[in-house]
This record gives sequence, C-alpha cells and structure tokens, in this order.
Amino acid sequence: MRVKLIIYTCLLATMLLGSCSDFRRVMKSDDWQKKYDAAMKYYNDKDYYRATMLFDEVMPIIRGSKAAEEAQYYYAYAHYYQRKYVLSAHYFKQFYETYSRSKYATEAQYMYAYSLYKESPIQSLDQSSTVEAINAMQLFINKYPYSEYKDKSENILDELQAKLEHKAFDNAILYYQLSRYKPAIIAFDNFQNDYPDSDLNEEISYWRLAAQFELAQQSILSKQKERYHAAVEYYETFIDKYPESSFIGKAESIYENCVTKLNKDFSDSKASIKP
Repeated sequence: MRVKLIIYTCLLATMLLGSCSDFRRVMKSDDWQKKYDAAMKYYNDKDYYRATMLFDEVMPIIRGSKAAEEAQYYYAYAHYYQRKYVLSAHYFKQFYETYSRSKYATEAQYMYAYSLYKESPIQSLDQSSTVEAINAMQLFINKYPYSEYKDKSENILDELQAKLEHKAFDNAILYYQLSRYKPAIIAFDNFQNDYPDSDLNEEISYWRLAAQFELAQQSILSKQKERYHAAVEYYETFIDKYPESSFIGKAESIYENCVTKLNKDFSDSKASIKP
C-alpha cells in the first residue's frame, strides 16, 4: 500500500512538473494564437488562474479583432469563477460597453449585475455594494424586460431590497436600544417612508410610539407635554392601522402612562385626554 502511494505521488509530481513546464513554454512564446488556444484549453479545464494569465498576454495584441471579443468574454468569466467578483463585474461591464452588439452583450450586462450581487455583504455590514447591485440589476431589467434572465433578476432584486429593508430596520432598532430616542424616531419615520409596503411597518409603528414615550420621559419639563401628546397621537395612529396587532397590550400600557402623566402634571390636559 505504501509503495502504491509513493508511486502515485511520484506520478502526480511528474504530471504537475510537466504541466508547469508546458505553461512556461507557452508564456514565453511569441505566437499569440498558441497562447490564445492554450488559454481556452486552460479555461475549459477549469484552470482559470492560468487562463487569465494567458489572456492577459494575448488581449493587448489582438485588440480590435474578433478573437478579442471572445477573449474578453472568457476573461471576465475566468475572474468570476475564481470568485473575484469586483474584477468580474468590471470586465463584464467593459465587455458590454465595448461590444454592445455582441451576441454576449445581454448576458454580459446581466453578469455585471450578478457579480455585484455576489459581492453584496452580509446584512450587518455596510451595504454600499448592495445599493450598487440593485441599481445595476434594475438597469438590466429596464433594458431587457423579456430576457431569459427576467425571473432570476427580479428574484435577486427582491432579495437585495429585502436586505436593505432589514438593515434599515436593524439600524432604527439599534438607536432605540442605545437610548437615542430622537434619532430612533427619525429612523422609524424614514423606514416607513422608504418601505411603505413592508411587513415590518407594524412593528416599526409600535417602536416609534415606544421611542416617543421614552423621549418624553427623559425630556426637560418644558418639552414633556408636547412630547407626551405626540406619543398619544402615535398610539392613535397605531391602533387605527393595526387593531389586531400583537403589540396592542404594550401600546395600550404606554398610552395609559402618557394619559396619567398629562392629567397629573399638566392640568390643562384633563379635558382633552381620557384613558
């Protein structure tokens, strides 16, 4: 068994050395066609690293030719398959801008957006690249509304927008958790404006009420009356829109505290505020 392992290792090492030797010979060649053919062979063998190195050598020489179009197309994919998504996005964009009439142009523009999508980070990180991916995918959908990528691109767009939506929700909640109630209220308002159809708006409406109540409690006396009244208005908006909400009990408790505070400390409020 040990002898077989040694023989196998030696054969593998010999093959690898031969492969490296072949690659070096091609790299040193002045024949661009030979390099191009070798690049395509390495690409088809899924050796994308060597393929990109050879395409790097060839593309400046063949610029403007039919072969250049094919080379740049596979060059972009070679970077994509190496998970170098920033570079693949760049090269796919460069391709469809250079070869706008190519049979690969639609695919290249989709892959540009898709590469940006693959680069989009997890929700907790900065989402600048997600916004870039959304813009690119929306542009693709607008330009090619009936392409073969229609359903997939729309699903990706929904996924990316949902990521931004949940990121905005988490950021708003974080302000509340840090007891930064004024920025929290602004963030809750912005969320409702930016995502009016979100399923998270019910919860956002409750937390906006809670933040307004906490803001009123920590305010100086001269601002408390106005801020408790604002909390009451938030409660009324919440209860009208979400009468069956699971947050009803908590919302009613906040409302009763607001009414008690207004009626106890601000005598002119007794006639208008009733629990």
